[in-house]
Amino acid sequence: MANIVVTPMTFAPVYQQFAEIVERKGIGHPDTICDNLAENLSRELCRWYLSEFGAIMHHNVDKALLVGGVSNAYFGGGEVIQPIEIYLVGRAILEKNTKRLDIEELVRETAKNWLRNNIKNMDVDKHVKIYTKIRPGSKDLVELFERFQKRGEVPLANDTSFGVGFAPFDDLERAVYEAERFLNSEALKKEHPEVGEDIKVMGVRIENKIRLTVALAFVSKYIKNINEYFARKEELTRKVKTYIEGLLGREVQVHINTADSKENGSVYITVTGTSAEQGDDGQVGRGNRVNGLITPYRPMSLEAAAGKNPISHIGKMYNTVASIITQRVVKEVEGIEEAYCYIVSQIGKPINEPQILDVKVRTSRNINTLQEEVKKIAKEELDRMPSIWKGFLEGIYTVA
Repeated sequence: MANIVVTPMTFAPVYQQFAEIVERKGIGHPDTICDNLAENLSRELCRWYLSEFGAIMHHNVDKALLVGGVSNAYFGGGEVIQPIEIYLVGRAILEKNTKRLDIEELVRETAKNWLRNNIKNMDVDKHVKIYTKIRPGSKDLVELFERFQKRGEVPLANDTSFGVGFAPFDDLERAVYEAERFLNSEALKKEHPEVGEDIKVMGVRIENKIRLTVALAFVSKYIKNINEYFARKEELTRKVKTYIEGLLGREVQVHINTADSKENGSVYITVTGTSAEQGDDGQVGRGNRVNGLITPYRPMSLEAAAGKNPISHIGKMYNTVASIITQRVVKEVEGIEEAYCYIVSQIGKPINEPQILDVKVRTSRNINTLQEEVKKIAKEELDRMPSIWKGFLEGIYTVA
């Protein structure tokens, strides 16, 4: 465990600082759509590889671009005039031992199935066009990927990169995360079918005051007129406020669609429930980190985890493992209030032998008395890393 270190936090907790900002992009946001489509494609590639070759092959399909369409939404209805265009791009082994994958069909079907299941008011056959640009990977990275398979050893890191994680969420982080999940929950959608999936929550804390600003794409066909729109918005504001205040036990301000103007007849309505139909474009890696949040006051990696292979790509694996380690450390080691974790790889070295794994802890205990407990947890998670791909394949670990 020479490369595992445990160090004290010597800075004030985020939740005690004067100000804090947290953001979450919901499942229907164009950036989150791109993340999920890329990750879903990686998952389906893995399943095909396992079925045909008995092992997951080299791939990184972590580039996706969503080009917004053109639509005309109006109360009681609307239409998509020009479809959304989605480009899925990356590198993958498409042929081996005379077996060849029809990648265009796989991309088309997996993307459309995900959109059907998650963007309820979108007609994927009419509203979306899917484009595929998947090419073979570079010889050196493919060889590096296959080297460990031939020897039956621990996978080798295909990049020199780092991952970070922290635990637990503070009140603002919980508020932002749970507000989006509440608005996109099946229970709320049954009561309010007018709520689209494109929901973004920006949380700001100044001293003890929390304010949530929500961008919510209403579905136009479920709203008769502008008066009903504002009545529904007011009702949803009350419900979110009540729900989050019940979770936190403290007062929270909630504002939805603050750019609306009743006087000018300007409101946020969509045909499909996502701004991708006209108002916004999307791209992999521009949204939530693997913990589901964007947290500028916390350690973050700029890696786009979605679509990277789950066997050897550090940009995906280390961020997830760092989060798991911090969650376990806070839960299992007595006296630790908060933990950060930083892990750095070296290309070509076994994935579970990082250059350094640094766990920073906030504790009232003498740090020397808990070193071994924390290192033991970190070592256990490193030992499990060669099988972490199963969690990605089963959808246990999220990337957005």
